[in-house]
Amino acid sequence: MANNNQKQRMHYLKKKYIIFFATFALMVLLDFVTKAYISSTMLLHESFPVIEGFFNITYVRNPGAAFSILADAPAAFRSIFFIAVTSVAILCILYYVIKDTSEDLLMTFGLSLIMSGAVGNLIDRVRLGEVVDFIDVYIGSYHWPAFNVADSAITVGAFLLILEIFRANKKNTGSIPK
Repeated sequence: MANNNQKQRMHYLKKKYIIFFATFALMVLLDFVTKAYISSTMLLHESFPVIEGFFNITYVRNPGAAFSILADAPAAFRSIFFIAVTSVAILCILYYVIKDTSEDLLMTFGLSLIMSGAVGNLIDRVRLGEVVDFIDVYIGSYHWPAFNVADSAITVGAFLLILEIFRANKKNTGSIPK
């Protein structure tokens, strides 16, 4: 019986790590390829509509974080700060995925998306000192800050983590957290 449980556990771990690293590799590659394509085929601030009145491809660079946070901070500070914070986040995610004993593949998938987005933007920060953004969503004159595939991966991953936390809490307590 114990041997069968070990086999099931090893099968789960193999599946977990395949999901984690395959998602990670695919998203980092997709982020890198889209940013390279935009950077090599468009001029900075060039834009074209994809869905008129809602969605453009607009090539911009963001020296800050989401919503241009710290964009006006000195470049040396930004660089060290973002690289350090991203590195700590990556190490924490890897530690959690390795140590996690639950059979929660949704959590693993969400963490992989977050880590791939973090690495995708880290690559830009190390190479360029800023992040290439190009997805421009808007309604009328209101534009959401431009973002990229890495940002999308982080957002979807965070949503999945929140969803999983609510689901796990509801399963454990029978109600949504207060």
